Amino acid sequence: MEKTINLENKTITIFYNENNKKEKIPVIILNTFDEDGEDIWNKVKTITDKEYVLVTISNINWNKEMSPWYMDKLFKSEDNYEGKADEYIELLSKRIIPKVEKILKQDLEKDIDNYIIAGYSLAGLFAIYSLYKTNIFTSVISCSGSLWYPNFIEYVENNELKTKPDKIYFSLGNRECKTKNELMSKVEEKTKYLEQYYNNKNIKTIYEENEGNHFQDVTNRIAKGIKWILN
Repeated sequence: MEKTINLENKTITIFYNENNKKEKIPVIILNTFDEDGEDIWNKVKTITDKEYVLVTISNINWNKEMSPWYMDKLFKSEDNYEGKADEYIELLSKRIIPKVEKILKQDLEKDIDNYIIAGYSLAGLFAIYSLYKTNIFTSVISCSGSLWYPNFIEYVENNELKTKPDKIYFSLGNRECKTKNELMSKVEEKTKYLEQYYNNKNIKTIYEENEGNHFQDVTNRIAKGIKWILN
């Protein structure tokens, strides 16, 4: 089943199983570039039977709202990275999640256990960054996260988490670092570093490597992250 609402110029789709179970279930918040929630929801069903709710948020101003601070664009065809993630976190925590929670509890009669944040590419970076700005999320799924972002490692090392997450999932394609762009070529090195950094803080982490480049098999990569985080 699914329910779609529009809020603050965002399209929010809630995917859920219609049943009468009253146990507490996790809610995964996925910021998405494409409206691919249905494909991900259906894929996850084939690899795990864990009960959860998937909430996708689309119509995001990607380079503006998913970037933590300003950076010039890397390619002529894209926009500058405007560094407005803090504003989006405010919208997410104060408007979007409360609205979703109201729908889940009142309309769909779901008992929420916890919130997990997930994202691919720049949204994977945003998912990690959000841990330093809000205590809402108990776990993170960062698939092919843009952890090459300039000064992000330094930011992590010099700032405190708002809350210590239970689990963080990292994954990359094995060809993502094969690029002429100097910044992006460091993505594997920096992703592996962060996985170990958080693991050393007694957070359960994993780094998984997939075949292919950044744009390959996105649905399956996110589904694998959801499966791991739910188990």
